[in-house]
Amino acid sequence: MTTTPLLELHNINLVYRALPALKDICWAPLPGEQWACLGPNGAGKTSLARLLSNQASHFSGGYERSTAVAEKGVAYVCFEQAKALCDRDKKLDDSEFRADASDPGTTVQSVILGGQAPDERFEQWVARLHIQHILQRGLRFISTGEMRKTLLIRAIMEAPALLILDSPLDGLDLASQQDMRKIIDELLHSDMLVLMLCRQLEDVPAGISHVMVLNEGGIVASGSQPSVIANPDVIALMNPPMPGLGELPTPAPRPYELPADGPLVMLRDVSVSYGDLQVLHKVNWTLAREQHCCVSGPNGCGKSTLLSLITGDNHKAYGQDITLFGIRRGSGESVWDIKQKYGQIDTQLHLNYVRGMRVVEVVVSGFFDTIGLYDDWGDQQRDTANAWLAALGMASYSTQGFDALSFGLQRMVLLARAMVKSPIILLLDEPTLGLDGHHRTLMLRAIDHIAANSDTRIIFVSHSAGDTPACINQHLVFEPREQGFEVVCRDCP
Repeated sequence: MTTTPLLELHNINLVYRALPALKDICWAPLPGEQWACLGPNGAGKTSLARLLSNQASHFSGGYERSTAVAEKGVAYVCFEQAKALCDRDKKLDDSEFRADASDPGTTVQSVILGGQAPDERFEQWVARLHIQHILQRGLRFISTGEMRKTLLIRAIMEAPALLILDSPLDGLDLASQQDMRKIIDELLHSDMLVLMLCRQLEDVPAGISHVMVLNEGGIVASGSQPSVIANPDVIALMNPPMPGLGELPTPAPRPYELPADGPLVMLRDVSVSYGDLQVLHKVNWTLAREQHCCVSGPNGCGKSTLLSLITGDNHKAYGQDITLFGIRRGSGESVWDIKQKYGQIDTQLHLNYVRGMRVVEVVVSGFFDTIGLYDDWGDQQRDTANAWLAALGMASYSTQGFDALSFGLQRMVLLARAMVKSPIILLLDEPTLGLDGHHRTLMLRAIDHIAANSDTRIIFVSHSAGDTPACINQHLVFEPREQGFEVVCRDCP
């Protein structure tokens, strides 16, 4: 076997948004090696992947590619890729201007094949990841997990010399995670160089031979997997102490009144279809005032669709038996009236928010339900925002730039943003997605803190009912049936 590196990085430095993202990176993987890049949120893993996939042009140092890498290229599977594809489809969609029209946009099959004809290899990978049923579905109408499978198959079909996988198990249900692990193990035993970006020690597969650990843009450890994983400094880096939580601020005045009694949410025989695709069928669900609910189920079952009925973002909500906060949907209440009563975190909101704003400004924007600040704000709103940052252990970040924080800390800032107006319901769509173990624990602890010390009720969406905060006392489970899914509601102690 040749000892010539597949690529070589020599003292690479990269600045992103005026901040150092990579510092003096040296790396030269040899044929037969398989690598993981490990580090907490904000360590520099994404910056390294962008550099390797030719998405970062302004860097210093040397980047040399072998003939194989130069000819076959690099494939990079990540959430940002999914967002770019969906944003493109949204811009091209003109169905709202045409009567009785629905534009599916770019289909899953089109994304994978890129204009090529389906072949046996395509059919095999589609079958192994169980996405045959979504091949003709538009990208905007598939789940996060289904999108990840789609992008992985596309990358494999390209047969690159280097395949970069950014947290490939994120967003997948348990069955899909098992399928993905088998495929990753197969890829790790192929001729392809695989670089896995991992946020937790336990995410590094056994088939990985070498590990590089990043922190604050620099390499702090590199070598064989057993030696790096057992390094006490690496263990300490990946398991930092938890910050203390503070007392919750006095609830903000609510510009509305709730009925004295009755449930917060009530759905009766609610169904949602898009053409021939039925997403929800005769769903019955009641969320009482003392309940915190976990909504769980496999990829593509309809969890996000259910949330969109509550937020008013889904026009299918109108004309159905849906009562929110004591008011029947379609009784004259506007979407903005509804928005006053809930706070929300989801991956799409997070991706849209990375821009040049201070942390306190991001939190204040929660008063206006905007992505950015477009209205005047005063001392009272600033003080409330800072009080929520303090309550969540984030006071020291108030004046920092939002985009200067790690992904995990940004998610905590968005939790403060969701809470500044003291919402009746906090909607959390996969709030731990993309977080390392430390920030995942921090997020779940903060949610329990809110549930125990306020009258805000939690609706927590997860692929697994076991990956939830301790406050959950109701489960809404999407259970597979011969035709689609049945939504089953179970109360628990």
